[in-house]
Amino acid sequence: MQTLPTPVNILHSRNPLLPFHQSTTTSPSTYPGNLRIRSKAKNEEAFKERKQVHVDYDKGIHDVSLNISGLKKDDISRRYRLRVENDKFQKDWDISQVVNRLLKLNHWEDCDALLNRWVGRFARKNFPLLIREITQRGSIEHSNHVFRWMKNQKNYVARVDIYNMMIRLQARHNRTDQARGLFFEMQEWRCKPDAESYNALINVHGRAGQWRWAMNIMEDMLRAAIPPSRSTYNNLINACGSSGNWKEALKVCRTMTENGVGPDLVTHNIILSAYKNGAQYSKALSYFGLMKGTGIRPDTTTLNIVIHCLVKLEKIEEAVKIFISMRDKRTESPPDVVTFTTIIHMYSSCGQIENCKAVFDTMLAEGLKPSLISYNVLLGAYASRGMSEEALSVFNEIKQKGFRPDVVSYTSLLCAYGRSRQPDKARDVYYSMKNNRLKPNLVCYNALIDAYGANGMLTEAVETLREMERDGIQPNVVSICTLLAASGRCGRKVDIDTILSASKSRGIELNTAAYNAAIGSFLYVGEYDKAVSLYKSMGTKRAKPDSVTFNVLISGCCKFGKYDEAIELFSAMIDLAVPISKEVYSSVISAYGQQGQLEILESVFADMKMAGCTPDVVTYTSILNAYIGAEKWEKAMALFDEMETINIQLDSIACSAIMRAFNKGGNPTNVLALAKQMRERKISFTDTVIYEMVSACSMLRDWKTAVDLVELIEPSFPVISVGLINQLLRLLGKSGKSDVMVKFFYKLVASGAQINIFTYSILLKNLLAVGNWRKYIEAHTHKYIIPIYKSTR
Repeated sequence: MQTLPTPVNILHSRNPLLPFHQSTTTSPSTYPGNLRIRSKAKNEEAFKERKQVHVDYDKGIHDVSLNISGLKKDDISRRYRLRVENDKFQKDWDISQVVNRLLKLNHWEDCDALLNRWVGRFARKNFPLLIREITQRGSIEHSNHVFRWMKNQKNYVARVDIYNMMIRLQARHNRTDQARGLFFEMQEWRCKPDAESYNALINVHGRAGQWRWAMNIMEDMLRAAIPPSRSTYNNLINACGSSGNWKEALKVCRTMTENGVGPDLVTHNIILSAYKNGAQYSKALSYFGLMKGTGIRPDTTTLNIVIHCLVKLEKIEEAVKIFISMRDKRTESPPDVVTFTTIIHMYSSCGQIENCKAVFDTMLAEGLKPSLISYNVLLGAYASRGMSEEALSVFNEIKQKGFRPDVVSYTSLLCAYGRSRQPDKARDVYYSMKNNRLKPNLVCYNALIDAYGANGMLTEAVETLREMERDGIQPNVVSICTLLAASGRCGRKVDIDTILSASKSRGIELNTAAYNAAIGSFLYVGEYDKAVSLYKSMGTKRAKPDSVTFNVLISGCCKFGKYDEAIELFSAMIDLAVPISKEVYSSVISAYGQQGQLEILESVFADMKMAGCTPDVVTYTSILNAYIGAEKWEKAMALFDEMETINIQLDSIACSAIMRAFNKGGNPTNVLALAKQMRERKISFTDTVIYEMVSACSMLRDWKTAVDLVELIEPSFPVISVGLINQLLRLLGKSGKSDVMVKFFYKLVASGAQINIFTYSILLKNLLAVGNWRKYIEAHTHKYIIPIYKSTR
C-alpha cells in the first residue's frame, strides 16, 4: 500500500501556493506572522451577516446577498488608526466590499495594491472572514492570491480553519497536488490538522479517482489519533465508489458500521452511486429495496440514481412511474435538473424525440434552469435522428442563455449535419469549433469521418483520419468501422483491404462491430469469398460473431443465391446460442422458400413465434413468395388473412406478392380491393403492383378501372418500365376504346417514356382490329418518324 510522504520532507519551494520571495530555510517560529496585534474592542456586530436585497423592477431582477462588515477603522489599534486617518488612499471597506472589488479585477492584475488600501487588513480577525467569503465565491485564482498576500502580513497567524477552507476550495476545483501541498504546509506552520482537514483531503483524492491515496490518508488520520466522523467515512466511500470500486466502498461501509458510526441518507446515496458507477444496476435496485424496507425516506438524489439504473436496464415504465411520483405536489423529493435530464436521455435512447422536447419544456415551465448538460442531451437527441434544423436551434439557444458550447455541443451538431447528408455544414461546424479554441476529441473526429463516409466522400474521410493523427489523437476501432462502411458504400474493393492493413499496422484490434462492417462491405461490393474468409478468421481472434454478423452473412448468401450456405450458417448460429433476430429468421425463411422446402420453412416460422420474435412484413412477404412459387394459393391467401388479423403494416412489396397470389388463385376482384386499401393507407404503387392490377382488370374485363389506372400512373410515365406500358396498351386495346388507347400512346411519346417496336406493334394491331384506318396511318407514320426525330436531337 502506498504511503504519503512525511511533512518534514516537503519544502516551501515545492509548494506552488507559497510566495516566490519566501526562503526555504525560514522557520515558522521566526516568521513575522507570529506577531500579534490586538483589536481595540470586541465588536460582535462586525461578524454578523446582514441580508441585502436588490430589486430592479424594470429588468425584473431580484437579487439577495449577504454582507459582512468585519472589523473596521474604529476597531483597530490606535497606532494603526493614526497611520491611516490622514491617508486618502486608505479605504474603510467592509469585507464583502473588498471581495466584490477583487472579483472585478482579473487575477493577473495588481490585487495586492487593492488589498493594501484596505484599512481592515490591520485586524487579523478579518482574515478568516475574508478567506471564507472569497472561497465561497469559488474563484480559485483570486483566493490563492489573497492567501499569499495574507501570509506576507505581519499580523497573520496560521489557523487550521483558514487552511481547511483553502483545501476545500482546491478540492472543488479538483486540484489534488495543491490541496496536498496545503495540507503539508499547515503542519510546517505547526497547525495540527483536524478531522475537517483530513475530510477535505480525502474528498479531493476521491474526486480525482485516487482511492488508494484516500485510504492511506484515512490510515494517517487514525495514526494521528483523530477519530473519523461520518463525513470522513462518507468521503472515503465516495472516493472508492466514484472510481467504480463498489466492493471497496462496501468494505468501508461495513467498517464504518462496526466502528459504531451508523450510515445516514448521504451514505446510502453514495453506495447507490458506487453501484451505478460500477455498472451494477440490478444491485443498486436491490439496495434501494432494502432502504425502503428499513423506513429510510429517499431524497431527490436517491431517486435520480434509481431512475438512471432503471433506464440502463431498459425498464422504461418503472422509471417513468418514479418520475411521475416525484412531480406529485405532496412529494418530499421533487425532480431537479438532473432528473429531467435523465428522462430526456431516456426518451432519446428510445427514439421518442417528441417526448424529449416535451420534458424539456416541462422543466422550463416548472421554473428550473437547464444546465449545459441538459441542452447537450436534447441536442444529442435531435442529432441521433439527423434533425439538423432542430439541433441548430438548440445550439443557438445554448449561446443565447449565456452558456459557452463545449466539445460535446459542437460534436452533436456536427453529427446532426452528418446524418442529414450535409457534410459541408458538418465540416463548417468542425472549423468553427477549432476557431473557438476548442480541441476536437476522438468522438468529434469519428463523427466527421462518419459524415464524410455516409455521403460517399471516402477521400475526405481518410484525410480526416490523417489530420486526427497529426493532432496527436490515435484512431480507434470506431474510426476503422466508419471507414470500412464508407468503403463499402463507395464500392472501393481495394480500400477495404487497405483499411484492414492500416488498422493492423496501428495495433488496433478489430472487435465484432468492426468485423461486421468489413464483412458487410465485402458483400456490398460482391466479394463473397473474402467476406466468408473474414468470418472464419474471427474464430482465431477475441471477437465473437453476434446476431448482426450472421444476419449480414445469411442475407448476403441469399443475395448471391447460396441458399445451402445460408442454412449452414443458421445451424452454426443455433449451435453457438447466438440470439436470433427477426432479420435472420426472414432471411432463412427466404432461403428455404427458394429451395421449395415448405415444411421446414413453416417449422422455422413456428419456432420464430415461440421464441417471442414477432414476425414483421418482411417475414410474411418471404413466406408469401415461397407459397406463390410453389403455387400454394390457398395458403398464401390464408397467410394474408393472418396478416390482416394481427395488423401487419403492409408495404408495396408485400402488396404486390399478395396481388400475384390473388391473380394466380383466380381472385382478381381481391386485387382491386387491395389496391383501394393501398390508396387509403397511402402505400406507393410500384410497377409490380400496377402490373398485377392490369392483369386483374384484364381478367375481369373492367375497362373503367383500367382507364382510371392510366390516369393514376400518368405522372410516372417517364419512369415506368416498357413492359408495363405494353401491358396497359394491350389492355386498352382489348377494351375497344381506341381513342383512349391512342391518347394514352401520344401522352407516352410526349412524356419521353420508353417505347419499343412491340409498343407500336400492339397499337397498330388494335387499331387494325377496330378498323380505325386514319389513326392506323398516323400511328404507322410515327413508327418511322419518331425514332428518326429522337436520333437527330
